[in-house]
Amino acid sequence: MRMVTAALLAALVGLLLPEAAAQAQTAASGTGVAQAVPADTSAQRRRAIRRVPVYPREEWRPDVYPRYNPGPSAVRDCSVSYVQEFRPSGTVITPRMNCYWRRG
Repeated sequence: MRMVTAALLAALVGLLLPEAAAQAQTAASGTGVAQAVPADTSAQRRRAIRRVPVYPREEWRPDVYPRYNPGPSAVRDCSVSYVQEFRPSGTVITPRMNCYWRRG
């Protein structure tokens, strides 16, 4: 309540005394106003683009499991089930999949 009263009082003072606010913002008649002067365009050189060297890996490794070759007759065996996950918003049921490679 006090903040609302203070805000209304400040707005009222601003409406009643517009001349004082305008005089505080104007520059004196004897002083000049500084203006921004653009620098030479030759001085504004563009930076050279840095290039990052990229070297190929000597050995390629996939980002999946297994990181080895399971063989030509390998079969992926997966088991799927639903599990409960306890989250801050509540318990939810989510699917889970577990897979492994076996010989075919």
